[in-house]
Amino acid sequence: MRTAFPLLRLPDRRSIRRVVIALGAGGLCHSLFALGGGSMVWSMYFGLSESFGTVPWPWALLSNAALVLQFPLAHSLLLTPAGQRLLAAVVPSPFGKPLATTTYATIAAIQLALLFLLWTPSGIVWWRAEGAALLFMTGLYASTWLLLSIAVINSGWQLQSGALGWLALVRDRAPRFPDLPQTGLYRLVRHPIYLAFALTLWTVPTWTPDQFALAIAFTAYCVLAPMHKESRLLKIHGDRFAAYRRRVPYWLPFRLKDRNNVC
Repeated sequence: MRTAFPLLRLPDRRSIRRVVIALGAGGLCHSLFALGGGSMVWSMYFGLSESFGTVPWPWALLSNAALVLQFPLAHSLLLTPAGQRLLAAVVPSPFGKPLATTTYATIAAIQLALLFLLWTPSGIVWWRAEGAALLFMTGLYASTWLLLSIAVINSGWQLQSGALGWLALVRDRAPRFPDLPQTGLYRLVRHPIYLAFALTLWTVPTWTPDQFALAIAFTAYCVLAPMHKESRLLKIHGDRFAAYRRRVPYWLPFRLKDRNNVC
């Protein structure tokens, strides 16, 4: 006897394993992303004067320097061809390659959590906003994070958050990377994420030697790192990126008259 409804096909074991691995990787990524991002916002708000690091001085100077350096070094190295192969090997084949972007975001989140949770404060506070100044600086600090969020959305939030990889794996398809961003904040500067992140470093309501050192180091990274990114974009998008680069300033919403046209 025929039924009016087709029989439901149960997913096979491989499909179940694929979805479980994808959801697990996504859950881990976004949980650590919240931890790393939250610890960064909270710690910088207090000028890195509130943290859990307890390394005795002067050894804390070395440990803090190592915490600062580990983020830009690993963050950049993982974008190289060798780094991409390493990311694809973290999760067993055939799931490692589709999850590479999720793995990258997960590692970045762990790096941020280590930096801001294990920082050993100097105990020196140069300036702390109070009263109306505290309200103003808090609003300014929050606005820079809002600007950063807008830049992330403009560039493709799934890629930046690590969702691109695990969502593609759930759907059993290759990750579809966003096109060259040219809208929103990308009409003003070519690297609004780096610019917005640098602004968060300098708008905190508490200033300490710790925050100043971090601001100097990470601002330098935000200025220099996009140069490496642009070489990759030129290989991927060719003349389209070359035309975009001629049209839109590098890091500031105006052009400096220099030979290399960096800004």
